[in-house]
Amino acid sequence: MTAALSARGLSKRYGTTTALDAVDLDVAAGELVGLLGPNGAGKSTLVKIACGLVRPTAGEAHVAGATAGSRAARASTGYLAELFRFPGWARADEVLALHQRLARSAGGAAEREALLARVGLSGEGGRRMETMSKGMQQRVGIAQALIGEPRLVLLDEPTSALDPGGRRTVRDLLVGLRDQGVGVLLNSHLLSEVELVCDRVVIVDRGRVVTEGRPEDLAAPGGVEVETSEGVRRLPDARREDVPRIVRELVAEGAEVYGVRVVSGTLEDAYLAAVVGRDG
Repeated sequence: MTAALSARGLSKRYGTTTALDAVDLDVAAGELVGLLGPNGAGKSTLVKIACGLVRPTAGEAHVAGATAGSRAARASTGYLAELFRFPGWARADEVLALHQRLARSAGGAAEREALLARVGLSGEGGRRMETMSKGMQQRVGIAQALIGEPRLVLLDEPTSALDPGGRRTVRDLLVGLRDQGVGVLLNSHLLSEVELVCDRVVIVDRGRVVTEGRPEDLAAPGGVEVETSEGVRRLPDARREDVPRIVRELVAEGAEVYGVRVVSGTLEDAYLAAVVGRDG
């Protein structure tokens, strides 16, 4: 199946500044990929190239098999910018109708109603944007990114203004997109959200991909903790497969074992090691 997004040797220079340096990146159909990195790492430039808003200095990018920026690629792309703005006087239904015209979608009122329902805003189509909270406006923004059933959805900080309930709604929506074969590139600083929902993570720094992989593979093991009658014993070098042996040895020594916890690192640990560690 054709990849939702494929980038090869992607580079972008602004004068003497290199924003991207020979980046290779893929988002498969039905894959949720988290794009992480510090400010100025090149994430926004990569997303803008995928949208066709910026042309690369070198390399190429394809969306659903079409050259990024072409009419076919744009028709296959949905995008929500971090700093989106909708007219305050416009109703949610009017915002979606405008974007339907821009996307040349023939979905009509049925598509608009279905999309508002998907983001938890059923019955809110007649409400003006200026009366909505920032979180509700953000959900309207996510709805507009899904107009026309895109093959690739690019989301820039889509949960930054949402409360826990809203974040759960968006996570469920992303899982639904994956089940439908849609590729999603999620640019976020909320590492806990990325860790919960993404199949794979790509970390960029100074215009280069510094590491990538599944969140659980990037997070290094943190050892084993055993609660005994003598207190908690911490074994930082132990792994999950060592637990039965550890318990047997402790019981043989006369200790009473009340609980065992396999400690694993977090995506935040992996991120800091990949990015901050490069400065050291």
